[in-house]
Amino acid sequence: MAEKWLATSFENIRFEDSPVGRLKKEIFEAPMSEIDKILEEYGLPADSELGRPGCYIQNTPRHRVIEKRRKNDIVLIPIGCTENHGIHNPSGLDTFMCTSICEGVRRYTAKKDYEVSLAFPPLNYGGHPYHHIGIAGTVMVSDEVVRETIVYTLLGLWDDGFRKMIMVNNHGQKWMLEAAVHEFFKRYQLPAVVTLVEWHRAVREFFVPIDREDSLTTHFIHADEAETAVANLLFGGMVDMSVCVDAQPKGFCLSGHFDNSVDSLDRPHTWSQAEGHNAIERFGTPEGVVGYPSRGAAFKAKRPIAAICKYLTMMIDDIREKLPPGTTPPIEEFTFRSREELGACLKEPMSEGWKSVHELHKIGVF
Repeated sequence: MAEKWLATSFENIRFEDSPVGRLKKEIFEAPMSEIDKILEEYGLPADSELGRPGCYIQNTPRHRVIEKRRKNDIVLIPIGCTENHGIHNPSGLDTFMCTSICEGVRRYTAKKDYEVSLAFPPLNYGGHPYHHIGIAGTVMVSDEVVRETIVYTLLGLWDDGFRKMIMVNNHGQKWMLEAAVHEFFKRYQLPAVVTLVEWHRAVREFFVPIDREDSLTTHFIHADEAETAVANLLFGGMVDMSVCVDAQPKGFCLSGHFDNSVDSLDRPHTWSQAEGHNAIERFGTPEGVVGYPSRGAAFKAKRPIAAICKYLTMMIDDIREKLPPGTTPPIEEFTFRSREELGACLKEPMSEGWKSVHELHKIGVF
């Protein structure tokens, strides 16, 4: 049966007739006064909470982490990198985008008495596509290091009782993170819910240029109008627009075949499926930007940030409804490990009879 779609007053924007689609459509059509209220509910914008006590697992007293986890065993894991985003932006832009969004969701759920936990970003230096090679300010880590770091992060959080994990990513390393998710399950066969949210893609409709005052004027690419607008909204003190410059990529062939960073153009291929059709960044766009960051006013990012915060909250609520704290996907339907073998590992960590995953036997061929 064909899916039903919800039209908008813009012919190139539609939403699936589903709870997710209806949520996004409501935010897409809301007056700016309502968008401001949503941002206020999430406490955005705000200073970084990475060093603020009680906000992340790693900066919270252990007993309080346990108390929060018993109410809500979902953890948000912001994924970052160190990457040149133009002379006007900080190289930790991707990290701070994700931490800012996750922190807003934490504040919101705390007010609702089911505070979601946050983990420190496991990647402050990330993996990169080939075309980022050799540009100053970008630190490239191998795919294997990225994958293994994520695998062991997931394992450690699972062992501590966080059986539902949502990674929130902004950076061009999606295939490495997806590989890590599948490797985690193949290697350990533990009952869990693990998902990767490419936050900008999850609300890609909000990055499509339309004839509206708060709209972006260009499609999302890299260190451009879109990313600079988000940075100016969420951590404007780290941005210096007085030195901002615009730049356009140099292509060799296949123009129009590859989509942009949020897949909003419905083109045949994602941006990461090829190399060689464009000059690498070092020679094509040494400015570190692709597009018009000079147009990146903060107000243009309000609607997409409101949308992603509401969407992540919906994900959390959906998971909690189907799998309340302390429960996992059915063992018999998810893993070849037996309930008898996993029973001790599923007890409260460090309680009597509990076993760590490090006491399990290896299983399978991976």
